[in-house]
Amino acid sequence: MSTSPDAQDGQDAPGGPDAPSARDGRAAAPRRPWVVGVSGASGTPYAAAVLRGLLDAGQSVDLVVSRAARLTLLDETGIAFRDAHWRDDLAAWLARGADGDPAAFPAPDLSDVRHWAAGDLAAGPSSGSYPTRGMLIVPASTATAAGVALGLSKDLLQRVAGVTLKERRPLVVAVRETPLAGNTLRHLVALDDLGAVVLPVSPAFYAGATHIQDLVDFVAGRALDAVGVEHGLYRRWRGELGGGSRPPDA
Repeated sequence: MSTSPDAQDGQDAPGGPDAPSARDGRAAAPRRPWVVGVSGASGTPYAAAVLRGLLDAGQSVDLVVSRAARLTLLDETGIAFRDAHWRDDLAAWLARGADGDPAAFPAPDLSDVRHWAAGDLAAGPSSGSYPTRGMLIVPASTATAAGVALGLSKDLLQRVAGVTLKERRPLVVAVRETPLAGNTLRHLVALDDLGAVVLPVSPAFYAGATHIQDLVDFVAGRALDAVGVEHGLYRRWRGELGGGSRPPDA
Protein backbone atom coordinates (compact mmCIF):
# COMPACT_ATOMS: atom_id res chain seq x y z
CA MET A 1 0.00 0.00 0.00
CA SER A 2 1.25 3.46 -0.86
CA THR A 3 1.74 6.41 1.42
CA SER A 4 0.45 9.86 0.57
CA PRO A 5 3.19 12.29 -0.52
CA ASP A 6 1.89 14.69 2.11
CA ALA A 7 2.74 12.28 4.89
CA GLN A 8 6.34 12.43 3.68
CA ASP A 9 6.88 16.14 3.13
CA GLY A 10 4.84 17.31 6.14
CA GLN A 11 3.76 20.46 4.32
CA ASP A 12 0.13 19.85 5.12
CA ALA A 13 0.62 19.70 8.90
CA PRO A 14 -0.60 22.91 10.53
CA GLY A 15 1.60 24.54 13.14
CA GLY A 16 5.28 25.36 13.49
CA PRO A 17 7.88 25.98 16.15
CA ASP A 18 5.41 28.02 18.22
CA ALA A 19 2.53 25.54 17.93
CA PRO A 20 1.10 24.18 21.22
CA SER A 21 2.61 20.90 22.34
CA ALA A 22 2.38 18.46 25.21
CA ARG A 23 5.93 19.41 26.29
CA ASP A 24 5.04 22.94 27.33
CA GLY A 25 1.72 21.97 28.90
CA ARG A 26 -0.43 23.48 26.20
CA ALA A 27 -2.98 21.08 24.79
CA ALA A 28 -3.08 21.22 21.00
CA ALA A 29 -6.61 21.03 19.61
CA PRO A 30 -6.89 17.95 17.38
CA ARG A 31 -7.32 18.64 13.70
CA ARG A 32 -10.80 17.47 12.64
CA PRO A 33 -11.24 17.97 8.92
CA TRP A 34 -14.15 17.50 6.61
CA VAL A 35 -13.32 14.83 4.04
CA VAL A 36 -14.34 15.81 0.52
CA GLY A 37 -14.53 12.94 -1.93
CA VAL A 38 -14.76 13.65 -5.65
CA SER A 39 -15.99 10.81 -7.85
CA GLY A 40 -16.02 10.50 -11.62
CA ALA A 41 -19.49 11.96 -12.19
CA SER A 42 -19.75 15.11 -14.26
CA GLY A 43 -19.85 18.21 -12.09
CA THR A 44 -16.35 19.14 -10.95
CA PRO A 45 -17.43 22.80 -10.49
CA TYR A 46 -19.73 21.58 -7.67
CA ALA A 47 -16.76 20.04 -5.88
CA ALA A 48 -14.75 23.24 -6.32
CA ALA A 49 -17.59 25.33 -4.87
CA VAL A 50 -17.91 23.05 -1.82
CA LEU A 51 -14.16 23.18 -1.24
CA ARG A 52 -14.11 26.98 -1.50
CA GLY A 53 -17.06 27.19 0.90
CA LEU A 54 -15.35 25.00 3.48
CA LEU A 55 -12.07 26.90 3.24
CA ASP A 56 -13.84 30.27 3.42
CA ALA A 57 -15.52 29.06 6.61
CA GLY A 58 -12.12 28.26 8.12
CA GLN A 59 -12.64 24.50 8.00
CA SER A 60 -9.88 21.92 7.66
CA VAL A 61 -10.21 19.69 4.60
CA ASP A 62 -8.95 16.25 3.62
CA LEU A 63 -9.34 15.64 -0.10
CA VAL A 64 -9.75 12.36 -2.01
CA VAL A 65 -10.01 12.56 -5.81
CA SER A 66 -10.84 9.24 -7.46
CA ARG A 67 -9.07 8.03 -10.58
CA ALA A 68 -12.27 8.51 -12.60
CA ALA A 69 -12.67 12.03 -11.21
CA ARG A 70 -9.26 12.97 -12.59
CA LEU A 71 -10.45 12.05 -16.09
CA THR A 72 -13.62 14.09 -15.61
CA LEU A 73 -11.66 17.06 -14.27
CA LEU A 74 -9.33 16.93 -17.25
CA ASP A 75 -12.29 16.75 -19.63
CA GLU A 76 -14.30 19.55 -17.98
CA THR A 77 -11.50 21.97 -17.10
CA GLY A 78 -8.32 20.91 -18.88
CA ILE A 79 -6.64 20.50 -15.48
CA ALA A 80 -4.62 17.33 -14.89
CA PHE A 81 -4.76 16.48 -11.18
CA ARG A 82 -1.41 14.93 -10.22
CA ASP A 83 -0.48 13.47 -6.85
CA ALA A 84 2.99 14.95 -6.96
CA HIS A 85 1.71 18.43 -7.83
CA TRP A 86 -1.70 18.39 -6.20
CA ARG A 87 -1.37 21.81 -4.54
CA ASP A 88 -0.74 23.59 -7.85
CA ASP A 89 -3.48 21.62 -9.59
CA LEU A 90 -5.99 22.18 -6.79
CA ALA A 91 -5.23 25.92 -6.72
CA ALA A 92 -5.93 26.13 -10.46
CA TRP A 93 -9.14 24.14 -10.02
CA LEU A 94 -10.48 26.32 -7.20
CA ALA A 95 -9.60 29.54 -9.03
CA ARG A 96 -11.65 28.46 -12.05
CA GLY A 97 -15.28 29.51 -12.37
CA ALA A 98 -18.11 27.32 -13.62
CA ASP A 99 -18.10 29.38 -16.82
CA GLY A 100 -14.51 28.41 -17.55
CA ASP A 101 -12.88 31.65 -16.41
CA PRO A 102 -9.49 30.48 -15.06
CA ALA A 103 -9.22 33.44 -12.68
CA ALA A 104 -12.81 33.79 -11.45
CA PHE A 105 -11.77 33.35 -7.81
CA PRO A 106 -8.71 34.50 -5.83
CA ALA A 107 -5.92 32.06 -5.08
CA PRO A 108 -7.06 29.85 -2.20
CA ASP A 109 -5.20 29.27 1.05
CA LEU A 110 -4.43 25.55 1.01
CA SER A 111 -2.38 25.48 4.21
CA ASP A 112 -4.98 23.34 6.00
CA VAL A 113 -5.81 21.00 3.14
CA ARG A 114 -4.45 17.45 3.12
CA HIS A 115 -4.59 15.29 0.03
CA TRP A 116 -4.76 11.50 0.08
CA ALA A 117 -4.23 9.42 -3.04
CA ALA A 118 -7.28 7.40 -4.07
CA GLY A 119 -5.33 4.16 -3.95
CA ASP A 120 -3.84 4.76 -0.50
CA LEU A 121 -5.92 2.42 1.65
CA ALA A 122 -3.54 3.08 4.56
CA ALA A 123 -4.45 6.78 4.54
CA GLY A 124 -5.52 8.47 7.74
CA PRO A 125 -9.26 8.68 6.98
CA SER A 126 -9.39 4.94 6.21
CA SER A 127 -9.56 4.33 9.96
CA GLY A 128 -12.35 5.27 12.34
CA SER A 129 -9.74 6.36 14.89
CA TYR A 130 -8.66 9.18 12.56
CA PRO A 131 -10.71 12.20 13.70
CA THR A 132 -12.93 13.81 11.06
CA ARG A 133 -16.11 15.86 11.19
CA GLY A 134 -17.73 13.90 8.38
CA MET A 135 -17.62 13.52 4.62
CA LEU A 136 -19.14 15.09 1.53
CA ILE A 137 -19.03 13.20 -1.78
CA VAL A 138 -19.48 15.87 -4.45
CA PRO A 139 -20.33 14.93 -7.09
CA ALA A 140 -21.24 11.31 -6.45
CA SER A 141 -21.57 8.96 -9.40
CA THR A 142 -24.17 6.20 -9.32
CA ALA A 143 -21.32 3.67 -9.15
CA THR A 144 -19.96 5.40 -6.06
CA ALA A 145 -23.41 5.55 -4.48
CA ALA A 146 -23.86 1.83 -5.16
CA GLY A 147 -20.46 0.95 -3.72
CA VAL A 148 -21.08 2.90 -0.52
CA ALA A 149 -24.60 1.49 -0.14
CA LEU A 150 -23.27 -2.06 -0.52
CA GLY A 151 -20.38 -1.50 1.87
CA LEU A 152 -17.62 -1.89 -0.72
CA SER A 153 -14.11 -0.46 -0.36
CA LYS A 154 -12.70 -0.61 -3.87
CA ASP A 155 -10.77 2.64 -3.28
CA LEU A 156 -10.11 5.17 -0.54
CA LEU A 157 -13.21 7.21 -1.35
CA GLN A 158 -15.55 4.27 -0.75
CA ARG A 159 -13.57 3.17 2.29
CA VAL A 160 -13.80 6.59 3.95
CA ALA A 161 -17.52 6.76 3.23
CA GLY A 162 -17.99 3.39 4.93
CA VAL A 163 -15.94 4.53 7.92
CA THR A 164 -17.99 7.73 8.13
CA LEU A 165 -21.21 5.71 8.30
CA LYS A 166 -19.97 3.22 10.87
CA GLU A 167 -18.68 6.03 13.09
CA ARG A 168 -22.07 7.77 12.81
CA ARG A 169 -20.56 10.90 11.32
CA PRO A 170 -22.38 13.08 8.76
CA LEU A 171 -22.18 11.83 5.18
CA VAL A 172 -23.55 13.80 2.23
CA VAL A 173 -23.89 12.01 -1.11
CA ALA A 174 -24.50 14.58 -3.85
CA VAL A 175 -25.58 12.23 -6.61
CA ARG A 176 -25.28 13.59 -10.17
CA GLU A 177 -27.12 11.51 -12.76
CA THR A 178 -30.31 11.60 -14.78
CA PRO A 179 -32.49 9.66 -15.33
CA LEU A 180 -32.13 7.31 -12.40
CA ALA A 181 -32.58 3.56 -12.83
CA GLY A 182 -34.49 1.50 -10.30
CA ASN A 183 -31.37 -0.11 -8.85
CA THR A 184 -29.83 3.33 -8.29
CA LEU A 185 -32.98 4.50 -6.52
CA ARG A 186 -32.80 1.47 -4.26
CA HIS A 187 -29.16 2.24 -3.49
CA LEU A 188 -30.08 5.82 -2.58
CA VAL A 189 -32.86 4.60 -0.28
CA ALA A 190 -30.34 2.26 1.35
CA LEU A 191 -27.98 5.19 1.90
CA ASP A 192 -30.79 7.16 3.52
CA ASP A 193 -31.56 4.19 5.76
CA LEU A 194 -27.88 4.09 6.78
CA GLY A 195 -28.03 7.72 7.87
CA ALA A 196 -26.51 9.49 4.87
CA VAL A 197 -27.99 12.66 3.39
CA VAL A 198 -28.83 11.97 -0.25
CA LEU A 199 -28.53 15.35 -1.96
CA PRO A 200 -29.36 15.32 -5.68
CA VAL A 201 -27.43 17.90 -7.67
CA SER A 202 -30.56 19.92 -8.36
CA PRO A 203 -30.14 23.71 -8.68
CA ALA A 204 -33.02 26.01 -7.74
CA PHE A 205 -33.97 29.34 -9.28
CA TYR A 206 -35.79 31.11 -6.44
CA ALA A 207 -32.48 32.55 -5.20
CA GLY A 208 -32.29 34.83 -8.24
CA ALA A 209 -29.63 33.06 -10.30
CA THR A 210 -28.26 35.21 -13.12
CA HIS A 211 -25.09 33.23 -13.86
CA ILE A 212 -24.11 29.58 -14.10
CA GLN A 213 -21.96 30.03 -11.00
CA ASP A 214 -25.08 30.97 -9.01
CA LEU A 215 -26.64 27.60 -9.85
CA VAL A 216 -23.48 25.73 -8.89
CA ASP A 217 -23.16 27.69 -5.65
CA PHE A 218 -26.76 26.92 -4.70
CA VAL A 219 -26.09 23.19 -4.78
CA ALA A 220 -22.79 23.62 -2.93
CA GLY A 221 -24.53 25.75 -0.34
CA ARG A 222 -27.21 23.15 0.25
CA ALA A 223 -24.49 20.52 0.74
CA LEU A 224 -22.84 22.75 3.35
CA ASP A 225 -26.24 23.37 4.97
CA ALA A 226 -26.61 19.61 5.39
CA VAL A 227 -23.48 19.48 7.57
CA GLY A 228 -24.05 22.76 9.41
CA VAL A 229 -21.26 24.83 7.85
CA GLU A 230 -22.11 28.52 7.55
CA HIS A 231 -21.66 30.16 4.17
CA GLY A 232 -22.96 32.93 1.92
CA LEU A 233 -23.16 30.98 -1.32
CA TYR A 234 -26.80 31.73 -2.12
CA ARG A 235 -29.68 33.96 -1.12
CA ARG A 236 -32.03 32.15 1.22
CA TRP A 237 -35.80 32.01 0.94
CA ARG A 238 -37.42 34.80 2.99
CA GLY A 239 -41.05 33.80 2.67
CA GLU A 240 -41.76 36.49 0.08
CA LEU A 241 -42.79 35.81 -3.49
CA GLY A 242 -40.76 37.50 -6.20
CA GLY A 243 -37.51 37.49 -4.27
CA GLY A 244 -35.67 35.83 -7.12
CA SER A 245 -36.36 38.78 -9.41
CA ARG A 246 -35.01 41.40 -7.02
CA PRO A 247 -31.36 42.53 -6.80
CA PRO A 248 -29.30 40.43 -4.35
CA ASP A 249 -29.07 43.21 -1.76
CA ALA A 250 -32.77 44.12 -1.93
